[in-house]
Amino acid sequence: MKKGKNYAFIDAQNLHMAIAELGWKIDYKRFRTYLKEHHDIKNAYMFMGFKPSEQQLYNFLQECGFILVFKPILELKNGQVKGNCDAELVLQAMIELKHYKKALIVSGDGDFHCLIKHLQEQKKLKTVLVPSAKNCSDLIKRIIKGDLSLVSDLKKKIQYKPKPKRKRPLQDKT
Repeated sequence: MKKGKNYAFIDAQNLHMAIAELGWKIDYKRFRTYLKEHHDIKNAYMFMGFKPSEQQLYNFLQECGFILVFKPILELKNGQVKGNCDAELVLQAMIELKHYKKALIVSGDGDFHCLIKHLQEQKKLKTVLVPSAKNCSDLIKRIIKGDLSLVSDLKKKIQYKPKPKRKRPLQDKT
């Protein structure tokens, strides 16, 4: 197998919300390193709604090595934001199909059932990395046999840990 010929397709909202529900955050640098070292991921596409106020986050994710694919968001009258990127993820996985050896899908959303099934049939599915067991659709569970892993099981490897603040040295007041 050629190294670095696998691609990851990440449903950013699904990942973020499920891990936040578990009470922790992902260190995206460590997560990208994990994808590269453990799954030979060359390109890691991350799909999300675009908010201009989040540009600093987007720059950081790109510095970590993620390829960001945005969808314009809709702000609803009740204040909620809608930016479902499922179609973009499926389309990108199909556009890139000839360029990767295997695909890793990061989501627990049952809307990806048809993509996962197709990738299995084409022998192009590496694994499905579901954020948590609670977050995994029954549609995915039905078609995945040994190809399912949990992001929540990676907590020790990829959890964000804030750096301790340095104490200022005491100043001599003489």
